[in-house]
Amino acid sequence: MKITHYAHSTFHIEIKGIHILIDPFITGNEKLQGKVDIDTLKADYILLTHAHQDHTLDAEAIAKRTGAIIVSNFEITSHYEEKGIEVHPMNHGGNWSFEFGNLKYVNAIHSSSFPDGSYGGQPGGFVIEGEHKNIYIAGDTALTMDMKLIPMQTKLDLAILPIGDNFTMGVEDAIIASDFVQCDKVLGCHYDTFGFIEID
Repeated sequence: MKITHYAHSTFHIEIKGIHILIDPFITGNEKLQGKVDIDTLKADYILLTHAHQDHTLDAEAIAKRTGAIIVSNFEITSHYEEKGIEVHPMNHGGNWSFEFGNLKYVNAIHSSSFPDGSYGGQPGGFVIEGEHKNIYIAGDTALTMDMKLIPMQTKLDLAILPIGDNFTMGVEDAIIASDFVQCDKVLGCHYDTFGFIEID
């Protein structure tokens, strides 16, 4: 398993030769200008935690170029299905066995709308169980007691948590979240992209 954090909440995870892209926000991210070319990114699956532009901006272009399957909640996948993109809809508490492993869609506390204001369903996160490594991708969320449910079913090797504060958890709440999910390996995301989420 290989994990690349490009910036913000955009990740690439490779499991058994399968390429998974998380929340692709590259062309609109000033921190990545001239550093990442979306036309070179590999993707078999694109996981979207919610509909906000800073998590979905490049999903359509990458999916159409690569033929990647977009996995998200029903409302988001319906949006992309109308654009001719192959999708796999999920919803909270649901599991599905993909070729890269088991995927569970879990709760997040945030908002979710597309740039035009249309409804993007309820935000979520993902738990990936694959290749002997289990990862929790929290998405944009506040600290929530629901996180305590995750270790009841899955022993995590890594938790990817937002730490930018203001719109999501900050560092202090992320530390508590790591206790809730019983994982001492944490990768912070959703910070330093723009003014409201700059951290020291």
